[in-house]
Formats: sequence, structure tokens, C-alpha cells
Amino acid sequence: MVEGEQVAAIGCGLLVLLGVEDGDTGEDIDWLVGKIAKMRIFADPNGSMNLSIEDVSGEILIVSQFTLHASTRKGNRPSFIRAARPEWAIPLYEDFISRFPGAKHGIFGADMKVALVNDGPVTIIMDSKIRD
Repeated sequence: MVEGEQVAAIGCGLLVLLGVEDGDTGEDIDWLVGKIAKMRIFADPNGSMNLSIEDVSGEILIVSQFTLHASTRKGNRPSFIRAARPEWAIPLYEDFISRFPGAKHGIFGADMKVALVNDGPVTIIMDSKIRD
């Protein structure tokens, strides 16, 4: 929701919270897109996490989330110094969206209210700088 209006919604699929960090490049986007598209995190008929978003014909909702780069090392107020400035982040965010045809997305920089039903729950953090 943005200003009380629903701008995007999906059924079965993935909510991708995308934080762009200072220094991120198209190579980081390439890696993330490849991992997200192929990650086997949906249940197969036996209940095992064995299917990808493509296998289940799932939907994707992409939301920009600079607060993922919060540093809480000092004091009680998070610092967002590692988050990329909008002039750097927006083109990478838009490139990321374009890699998932049909994906829904939020509005970059808007005050959004995001609701999630986390099935499982399964929450996975991926960092293109730490490619574990």
C-alpha cells in the first residue's frame, strides 16, 4: 500500500526485498537474479523443498528496501551509510525488475505498507558480496 492504495499484490510466490548497497553493480544483479530464479525452496509433492519459482509458476513481488543495509554497531539509531544513493540504486533496482518479466513491484522510495504471509516460514538472506 502506498498512500492507502494497493500498488501490487501476488499469490503464491516470492517477496523479494532488494537493498542496493554502495558499490553494487550489474554483476551483483546478475548473480542475484540467477540465484533467485533457480533456488529450490518450494515444496514438491513429497513436501521437500525441491522446486524453484519457475517450477511452481510462482509470482514475484519486488520491493526496494534500503534499510537492509542498516548498521547498528554504534548507539541506538541505525546508520544507512552503506545503502546506495538513489541515483545509483534506482537503475540497478529497475534492471533487477526487468529480469523477471511479469514481476510486480513497489515504488522506489515510497513509504510502503507491505503485508506478508510467510509460508513455512521460509526467509532467506542473500548477499551478492558473500556468495555462500
